[in-house]
Amino acid sequence: MTKDKRQEETDDGWPELLSVEEAARFLRLKRSTLDHYRCEGRGPVYRKHGARVFYPKPGLMKWSERHAYISTSQRLPKPE
Repeated sequence: MTKDKRQEETDDGWPELLSVEEAARFLRLKRSTLDHYRCEGRGPVYRKHGARVFYPKPGLMKWSERHAYISTSQRLPKPE
C-alpha cells in the first residue's frame, strides 16, 4: 500500500479514510463486489467527496463484525 500524504495512517498502517480499492483490499473483497454492495445498500457506510467514494475504517470493521458467525447456521450475537 502506498502512503497518501493527505491522510494520516492509524497504528495498523491503514489510513482513516480508505479509497474503494483500499477498502476492498482491507475486507479481502473484489472491488466489483464492494461496488455492487454499495449500489444495493448492503455494504459498509461510505462517504462521497465530490465524485470520489471513501470508506471510514471504523465503518468497515463494524460492517465486517455484523457478518460474524459461530457456525454455518448461527450468527454471532450482537453486542449490547
